[in-house]
Amino acid sequence: MSPPLARLMRSSIVHVGFAFLAMGSWAAFANRAHPMPAPLLAGLIQGTLSALITLLLKRGIEYLASRFTGLTALLAPPLIAGLVSASLLTALHMIGGTPEIARTIAVPLTVATSYAALYNLSLWRGRKAMDHGAG
Repeated sequence: MSPPLARLMRSSIVHVGFAFLAMGSWAAFANRAHPMPAPLLAGLIQGTLSALITLLLKRGIEYLASRFTGLTALLAPPLIAGLVSASLLTALHMIGGTPEIARTIAVPLTVATSYAALYNLSLWRGRKAMDHGAG
């Protein structure tokens, strides 16, 4: 991979922009059977929320992972992140009048929670390896 492409792939702006476009498009698609502007509004709401979640999720998982030990450190951070994300997505789509809330949030919530679980697993394994190596 060329250095400019590698730099682009590490860019937070690229990740946030991709989340906005991908998940916003999904939300518009999930609400396509409803008259305009419902699909467009659902897409704007979901795109914005996905961009914010993308921006904050990594740091949130790191913060939560540092607050727990043992098996709780493996399970609690992604569970908390998933519950917070589900609550925010549901509430804000309800306020925004999104007709198909469950369909709208299914894909973004699955992606965010999967990322949270996998990233947290990598942190947990790394911390566990350091603990065993230090002893």
